[in-house]
Amino acid sequence: MTPERWLAGRRRRLAGRLAEHAASLAVAFVFCLPLAWMVATSLRQPGLPPERLVDWLPNPPAWSNYLRIFEIVPLGAYTLNSLMVAAAAVIVTLLTASWAGLAMALASPRWRARWVALAIGLLLVPVGAVWLPRFVLFSWLRLTNTYGALLAPALMGSSPLFVLMFFWAYRRVPPEVFESARLDGAGPLAIWRWVALPLSAPTLAAVGVLTFWLYWSDFINPLLYLKSQSLYTLPIGVRQLQQLNRNNWPLLLAAAVVATLPAVLVFLGLQQFLGGGERRSR
Repeated sequence: MTPERWLAGRRRRLAGRLAEHAASLAVAFVFCLPLAWMVATSLRQPGLPPERLVDWLPNPPAWSNYLRIFEIVPLGAYTLNSLMVAAAAVIVTLLTASWAGLAMALASPRWRARWVALAIGLLLVPVGAVWLPRFVLFSWLRLTNTYGALLAPALMGSSPLFVLMFFWAYRRVPPEVFESARLDGAGPLAIWRWVALPLSAPTLAAVGVLTFWLYWSDFINPLLYLKSQSLYTLPIGVRQLQQLNRNNWPLLLAAAVVATLPAVLVFLGLQQFLGGGERRSR
């Protein structure tokens, strides 16, 4: 290859990378723009309606809005409740979903096809179709007004999608890896702990983020099963604030910022693991 052709190829690759980064920045800007608008509007003076044009730098910024929402509604206690429920759900979901995914990956082809078809079929069931049967079951088990009703789905992986994500991750592992572990005397739990989990770090991070957001933003299940105010989660608290100050948009958006911030921090904290598979493939 002549130096001219090598230099031309290098320029094309550089131009492709620049175009890729520019497209990524444009998409990120589109997704971050509503978050920036929410933060800016939350700093406006209380009681003001939304403006026709976005006031990106309110003057003066009303930082007291964030203190005020905790005085109107006990959002601090609700936030701790949501964190506790979401953290417990993430731990249980990662265990059960990864176990189920590994079992599907190691099953015979006949049973593997059946389990995958069942998981896909369960994904097609509308969420609202299980509200009444779950409520009757949890009432019979005396789980209503407890966090057990919120965490019960985590015992089955929270969602068939999470089980399928682990299944697809384990299916990319050569079967010889699991077979060699069996020949070395490793049992199912040892194979899961020392072989499967280290090879599925990006999937662990992705399922962890999705599970955290699923339980953190859950509004229907706490509304159905929780009766004591001391057990309420953050989405219920934001709804209470909306009912007390329906037209006070700066306070409502300040509560929305408080509800969104933990999920954003979790995503940013696990982003290096989410991109691990892509970096290894390169």
